[in-house]
Amino acid sequence: MTYDGDWRDTFRPDIPTPARIYDYLLGGKDNYPADRAVAEAMIVQLPNVRQAVQLNRAFLRRVVRYLIGEAGIRQIIDIGAGLPTAGNTHEVALDVCPRTRVAYVDNDPVVLAHARDMLHGVTSAAVINQDMLQPEKILADPAVRELIDFGEPVALLFLSILHFIADEDDPAGVIAQLLASFPPGSYVAISHAAYDTAPEVKEVEEVFDEASSQGHVRTRAEIARLVAGMKILEPGLVYPQEWRPDPGDTIPENARETYYCVVVARN
Repeated sequence: MTYDGDWRDTFRPDIPTPARIYDYLLGGKDNYPADRAVAEAMIVQLPNVRQAVQLNRAFLRRVVRYLIGEAGIRQIIDIGAGLPTAGNTHEVALDVCPRTRVAYVDNDPVVLAHARDMLHGVTSAAVINQDMLQPEKILADPAVRELIDFGEPVALLFLSILHFIADEDDPAGVIAQLLASFPPGSYVAISHAAYDTAPEVKEVEEVFDEASSQGHVRTRAEIARLVAGMKILEPGLVYPQEWRPDPGDTIPENARETYYCVVVARN
């Protein structure tokens, strides 16, 4: 793995970050009062948000198992990976196929510090310090070049991260630029906050005004356009718990209150 500099040089516990807010909502301990304040404000506006992030995490596990076990993918780039927790991408992937390679991308100093510890001694995974708005730097990063074979299909994960990219920063263009370096048969998996079936989600954007990244939630149609031109896999653009659930999974009665939509597509 690569890691540039001491994470304490850029560490700001007084500025909430998406990764640490998400960690708090998942029940983690790698967060600070500023993060918890934002998370608690979200809970007031979205009472089921804790369940929503758990369902999003369960989607991560299922989609990685699908990509490795059924689609035959052997390399993943996880963009905006967030803080390590139970069932990390590389752990799920390696459990299905030990030959899988995983590159995590993040620029949160706390995420990088924890990921460095998590991946100590793991040769098939790396974390790189890059900004997802600079896909050319992600693709050129020496650790990515060493770990990822650009001649083979890849799976790009954008889970609970694209709603922190503004329209003017062209999230669809970011995806396309990353995907263009890989052959057909590559995949994109997205989970994204959607507000057209749960209008209260739109109001949460204001909660992130003081955070390191601003919220930009979208409609289901706007989320679908992020993978325009790709083949969307069944069951299409759905709520997380509806995407290929495992036997015995419980589907919440009011799906709209899970706030996320997910989609998986192949080029």
